[in-house]
This record gives sequence, C-alpha cells and structure tokens, in this order.
Amino acid sequence: MKLKPVESESDIKIDDADARLRHRKRLPRSVKDAAEKEGARIADLQRLLYADRRYALLIVLQGRDASGKDGTIRKVFTSVNPQGCQVSSFGVPTDLERRHDFLWRIHTQVPARGMIGIFNRSHYEDVLVPRVHGQINKSELRDRYRQINDFERNLVENGTVILKFMLHVSRDEQRSRLEERLLDQTKNWKFRVGDLDDRQHWEQFSKAYHGILKNTSTERAPWYIVPADDKDVRDWLVARTIADTLESLDLRYPTVDPAVKALVIE
Repeated sequence: MKLKPVESESDIKIDDADARLRHRKRLPRSVKDAAEKEGARIADLQRLLYADRRYALLIVLQGRDASGKDGTIRKVFTSVNPQGCQVSSFGVPTDLERRHDFLWRIHTQVPARGMIGIFNRSHYEDVLVPRVHGQINKSELRDRYRQINDFERNLVENGTVILKFMLHVSRDEQRSRLEERLLDQTKNWKFRVGDLDDRQHWEQFSKAYHGILKNTSTERAPWYIVPADDKDVRDWLVARTIADTLESLDLRYPTVDPAVKALVIE
C-alpha cells in the first residue's frame, strides 16, 4: 500500500471517514516497525543526498490543528543526521513579513542542494486562513494559487524535489487530541484557544483545503492526502513515500579525481 498523489478532483477525499484506512488487512503486521524501517531507509538515502548535492528535498506538512505535524517530524526523521536536515515553522506573519509578498518569508527557508527541508505549515497558510476569514476575494485567491505554482515550478527546475502532505484528521479524533492537550500536563503548552475557534470553521477549512488540493497539486509538486487518525499508519505512509522518492533520484557519491586518490598521506 502506497500513497497516491492527487491528480484530479476525484482524488480529493477529505471526509471524516477518509481519515482512516478502509483496508486494514493490507497493512504490515506491525505498522510501527515498518515505519521505523522506512525511517532507516531515509537516513541511509539522506547521506547520499548530502554527498551528491544535485538535489534538495522539500517536504511540506499541512493539516488541521492536532493532525500530527510535530509527531510526524519527530517519528519519521528520528534517525536523520541533523547536519543535513532543517525544520522551518510558519506561524502568524510578523509586521516585517506582512510588508513583503506572502512568499518572501518562505523563499528564505528553502533548503539548499544536499539538504532535506521540512516545512511545519507553509506558504499554504496564506491561502487557508485568509480564505476562511474572508480576508481575500476570489480573484486574489486565484492569483495566490498561480503564484504558488510558479514558485514551486521554479524550485523544481532548480533542483528541489517537492513532496506535499496533507495530514487528514477527523473531527472526533481532533477533539480527542485537543482534550488530551488540556488534561496532560506535558502537553498543556501545545494547546491554544485559537484551536477551538478554528473548529467552529470546520466546513470552511474543508472547502479551503479542497481548493488547495485541486489547484496546486501538480506533476512536479504533488499533494498526498495522508489518513492521520492512526499515528503509526500516518508515519509509515509518509516515510515510505519519502524513501521511495529519494531512491528514485539515482543518488550517488561523487567520484574522486584520480590524482587526488593517488596521493599518499605520510
């Protein structure tokens, strides 16, 4: 079982029932062990990516509050060498960021060749939130879709491989996780009152995500919808997609100049 990219509107399934896999029999006997094996594959391939330096890998994680963006980063990349990986989080734009175009703060965090870059939220926040709260009109929304596609195409044409994951959590599962943040002292810090406000706009966020998936999933920068109610399944599917993508790049260690190789260190 593998994640399939969103290639048409018919692939966009983000109802509550879609937050869990329907065919559990097709899963490995131990999904957690399978996810760890994929994480080890990523670690091995990351060393090649770092040495090869022809490509960068940009991973975009989007999802509702409590969909598991932090957990995915922690579990999937637990074995990765920190030297070759960078995580960028995007919250509410600062005053300085608002004085620039909405992609300005994003471009500064794009990974260099040889690096894995992970976006915990991303430029898609500047489509989601303004649309839900009526801060942009339809024309401005279309412009942002186009600008994002142009931006990502430019990155791809300059050696950045892009994978975009929408972590899809159901309303009931989100409620359970938000309640856990309130009850568990070690997770209190993750709770914010704004999470409850966003729950009141559930349908509006669903429509906003549908628009993003429909208008910005491209052949070169595809979206993957990840059923995220089961954390182990989520981690395994994401890790497998990343490992398979890295493997497809035909990464290799650079060859050494024969004259250098012939040197004798005394």
